[in-house]
Amino acid sequence: MPSTSTMREVFEKQQQTALRLRSSTAKERNAKIRRLRDAVLGRLDVWHEAAWADFKKPKAEVETTELLPIAMEANDHLRHLAQWMKPQRVPASVVSAGLSGHIRHEPRGRCLIISPWNYPINLTFAPLICAIGAGNTAMLKPSELTPHLSAAMAKLVKEVFSEDEVALFEGDAQVSQALLELPFDHIFFTGSPAIGKVVMTAAAKHLTSVTLELGGKSPSIVDEGADLKLAALNVLWGKCTNAGQTCIAPDHVYVHARVKDRFLEECRAVLAKTHDPKGEHYARIVNARHLGRLKGLLDDAKAKGGKVLLGGTVDDADSYIAPTLIEGMSPDARIMHEEVFGPLLPVITFTDLSEVIQRINADPKPLALYLYSKNERHVQRVLAETSSGGACINHCLIQYMHPNLPFGGVNNSGLGSSHGIFGFKAFSHERAVVRTQVALAAKLFAPGKVPDAMRTAVNKLWKAL
Repeated sequence: MPSTSTMREVFEKQQQTALRLRSSTAKERNAKIRRLRDAVLGRLDVWHEAAWADFKKPKAEVETTELLPIAMEANDHLRHLAQWMKPQRVPASVVSAGLSGHIRHEPRGRCLIISPWNYPINLTFAPLICAIGAGNTAMLKPSELTPHLSAAMAKLVKEVFSEDEVALFEGDAQVSQALLELPFDHIFFTGSPAIGKVVMTAAAKHLTSVTLELGGKSPSIVDEGADLKLAALNVLWGKCTNAGQTCIAPDHVYVHARVKDRFLEECRAVLAKTHDPKGEHYARIVNARHLGRLKGLLDDAKAKGGKVLLGGTVDDADSYIAPTLIEGMSPDARIMHEEVFGPLLPVITFTDLSEVIQRINADPKPLALYLYSKNERHVQRVLAETSSGGACINHCLIQYMHPNLPFGGVNNSGLGSSHGIFGFKAFSHERAVVRTQVALAAKLFAPGKVPDAMRTAVNKLWKAL
């Protein structure tokens, strides 16, 4: 575990580098992004072995949910970074006549990236690409819950970067706490809302800007006219990917009473075709503590009237929980209030969409919302009357993969956005620059004429506005 003095020493080393990088070119930044991308994609076997050792993450999921997003982020920067870095001219108004204005995207400086255990490669290196693209230095702190992946990432960072540009520190929560004591220029954190509040409190001591990608209880809605095959396939895909250990996974599903039985039949058919508990396509729960938490949610739900509709199998030795659908638990069941973050799916029957909207709005704003419907009136109503970080109509999770959309939460589910230009902006300061072309303002301050000149000018402005 690194000492506090070692971390501070690296932090101080990065100061001069951060100042130098303010004048770095798109070519220089892209060269580093390309090196990082190629190093990540060139270690396929390393990632497969480390992810399997940490929580039996399937090879296909490593490639599609960890490596593909990094390649997409890197390639998007390589194509567009030069354009993003150009000063952005803005039009003048009546008030700013005689002035020209533009926005410069400048590096924030020294950045801290704290990443979680569920998608450690992706959620460490994708933000790093954005930080590099914006011209910053970075210190990285991955989760200690996936030690094999953290060690592999640490080795890569040492080979690709000098520590005065990018450094990675392994260790437990004490390392994170020590890093949060340093006066970084920006902090990018991915994790739970509870820890997000800790990060934001630490950042406030130094007035450090933050990007927080958090989570919450992301709802799915299946209305009476939905394509039930599609809905079942999508909801279970979202719930089974990474064994449900995904911040944008469907947390629970509201199903209209008219179609609930048919929806459940489709869910059974999907799992019968796709799920093999002894196969290598389904990740395990990351550790015994998280497994115990999920078992506790399931046991509490059953004790409070919950009926298991599908699944329910738990294997402690293999850290395995089957995809499980459950309904009928009382409103005070823990699973109705805590983010599940696992393969348990509460099914809630409804008859009136107003009831669903009311329940969604009674909870903290989620990171995602999913609606399965062919009724455009329902679609527009749900979008207008609810709030979430992102939303999908007749799909789930896929919003994360769209390179031209901002990804982020709202309030309890996060602050700020990432991906593509939004990630570039997250790690940039948008500096307003004004240049005088014609000195019209000076006429307002002619000696002895200030009151009359000001009054005349203001009257003209009011008429023009």
